[in-house]
Amino acid sequence: MTNAEIARQLFAALAGQDEAAVRGLCSPDLKVRQNNGPPMSLGSLLKFNRMVGKAVTGFRYEDAVCSATEAGFVEEHAVRGTLPDGKPLELAVCVVADVKDGKVTIVREYVDTAASAGLSAALR
Repeated sequence: MTNAEIARQLFAALAGQDEAAVRGLCSPDLKVRQNNGPPMSLGSLLKFNRMVGKAVTGFRYEDAVCSATEAGFVEEHAVRGTLPDGKPLELAVCVVADVKDGKVTIVREYVDTAASAGLSAALR
């Protein structure tokens, strides 16, 4: 499987709340950082993803542009759905990831924090 295919499957599994598939695509030692914040483990990522899935109706990734790199992949995509207050969620996100031996090992996600304020409020 190519690094771009790994990215496609990872985001499909996250959007579909398929934790077994996410675990299968990621290293058990996965480290995820959002906007250079503190690292999250695989377990923390799955917990965060469950929270988002419960808070956002129709959560999905769209308009993905993915480029495989020697070390992994870079993907830009839109995160969309509907927040609990009925407002639309529309985030532009960039993910830079490392892949080793077919498993995602490191994810660095960058998102506009002002645009994500509604999501942050819904997760509190």
